[in-house]
Amino acid sequence: MSLQTRQQVARAIKAVESKKADDVVILEMDQASGAFTDYFIVCSGTNPRQIQAISDEVERGLAESGQRPSSVEGYKQAEWVLLDYVDFVVHIFSEQARKFYDLERLWKSASRLKPSDLTKKPAAKAPVTKKVGAKQAVGKGRKLAKKKTGRSARGRTKSGASSSVRNPKAKGKKKSR
Repeated sequence: MSLQTRQQVARAIKAVESKKADDVVILEMDQASGAFTDYFIVCSGTNPRQIQAISDEVERGLAESGQRPSSVEGYKQAEWVLLDYVDFVVHIFSEQARKFYDLERLWKSASRLKPSDLTKKPAAKAPVTKKVGAKQAVGKGRKLAKKKTGRSARGRTKSGASSSVRNPKAKGKKKSR
């Protein structure tokens, strides 16, 4: 997520805001989520003409810096226009389509950014450490208990016999747990 990409996203945001797009959201995609891009810009237009005007303005604004979208989808229908710039994707929705597709919920692992966050230098992320799941932790605990006592965590010996303790006074009755 280079500084150059962040500057391009900032240009796209400026273009979107200049055409009065509603509810502009910048999503920085989580690399662990398998996302195919670094950023999503999601916004809404109130009618097909405004949606097309927003799209035109983004293309014009980025063309000034030599950027052209690798793909444009949905321009004629103007319900959901998608401008794919490889490192970031601009989604311009009608209000109904945005509610229906709900990209913000679909990509909830992404970080939400403000336009002012794009001018800051990206923070270095800490290395990812492997987390032990609950089942793995329980399994390790059982192995440890078995080594120390010769019995598994469920109360059986290595031979499979039950390790229930009998109370000599109860005459053969098992001790309740």
